[in-house]
Order: sequence, then structure tokens, then C-alpha cells
Amino acid sequence: MEIIATKIEFDIDNNLYEEILNELPRDKVDRIKRFRRIEDSMRTLAADLLIRTAACIRFNTQNRFLKFQKGCKGKPYLLNNKDFHFNLSHSGDFAVCAISNKTIGIDIEKVQDMDFSIAKRFFSQSETQDLFSKDGEARKQYFFDLWTLKESYIKADGRGMFLPLNSFSFGIKDNIITFKTENKLRDCFFKIYTIADQYKISVCTLEDTFPQTVTIKNFYDIIELFLGSK
Repeated sequence: MEIIATKIEFDIDNNLYEEILNELPRDKVDRIKRFRRIEDSMRTLAADLLIRTAACIRFNTQNRFLKFQKGCKGKPYLLNNKDFHFNLSHSGDFAVCAISNKTIGIDIEKVQDMDFSIAKRFFSQSETQDLFSKDGEARKQYFFDLWTLKESYIKADGRGMFLPLNSFSFGIKDNIITFKTENKLRDCFFKIYTIADQYKISVCTLEDTFPQTVTIKNFYDIIELFLGSK
């Protein structure tokens, strides 16, 4: 398993930006350029560069030979590599990528002030009770622990928001994560990472062999590797 992150450089030179886009499929370029804000475009681009460079390294191939498609539920996969599972996420200044030979989901969120009443809509009853039993900073940190865990599970499952949010529940005590569900996807393992200042990452997968830390790569090093693999 690999978990890779990069801190995005948003003020990238326009010529370099266009050079990168020239090496991407038309549908991906259209999606990147559809965003109104350059920050959103760069987050999507950074996540795509992470998985493309990682796949090129793993399979000793060039970017132009990578063929990504989407399954019936919209989850992307690498054609002709059924044991190569991956998932992407981005938030704030970071993009992350998780890779495994089994189903995997990942979510990153920047910890920030929240209206905690949202928990009553998206969390289970037990999750909400645990959340409101805490105060101040502890409540905020716990909220994002739960939020990223739930997102990582939803993304691993592949059904997105079609998966009822009350069909699974988490608890965290003494750094031990408990998970309850009657869903088909149930034999899961989870891990929470904290990177940089106030960024939470949660990973859901079917193998209990998590790396100790997230590998953080320089954004321009990833670009150089990507352009060198074309």
C-alpha cells in the first residue's frame, strides 16, 4: 500500500500549466478547465498527476500508455490492471492518493471551524452522541476524524452518496477505531493520519498493512516526473 501527498503550488507558470495539460486526455483537460477558480483546477490536476506518476513508476511505463476508465458507479480504474486499486482526494493546499492491490478509499480534509449541527444530518446517533460529549478543540478534531473516516468508507464502497449514511457507524477511543455496519463491504481496516498543520487523512481498505506515515512529495518534482514519463 502507498499513501502519497503533495502540497499544491497554485501560482504555477502558465506555460508549464499548458504543457502539462497537453499530456492529458481531452476529457480530463475539459474537466480541469471547467472550474471557475484556478485553485479548484489545480487541486484536480495535482491529484491526477499523483496517480499517473505513481502508476508509471509501479508499472515501469509511460503516461501515454495509461488508460483510465470509470466503472458503472463512476469509480475510476486503470484498464487491464484489475489488482491496481486507487483513490484520490484533495482539500485546501493538499492532494492525496492511496494505492493498494485491494479496494481502497481515502479522504483528506482541512480542520477548520464548523457548524456542528451538520453532524445530525450525516452522522449516526452514536457518532453524534460521541461528538457532542466533547468540547472545544477536541470536538472539532473528532468531527474531522469521523468525517474523513465516513468519506473514506463511502469512496471505498464506490456507491458514493447512494450509500445510506446511517448504514454504518464509527467510534474512536484511545486511538482505536471501531466500525459497525450490515453493508456488504464490512471487513475493512481504517487508519487516520495528520499531515502538515491541521489536515486529516483517513484511509479505508481491506488489508491491515498501512504505511507508518504518508509520503509527501514536492509538487514540482511530481511535475518533472510526469513530463519525463510522456
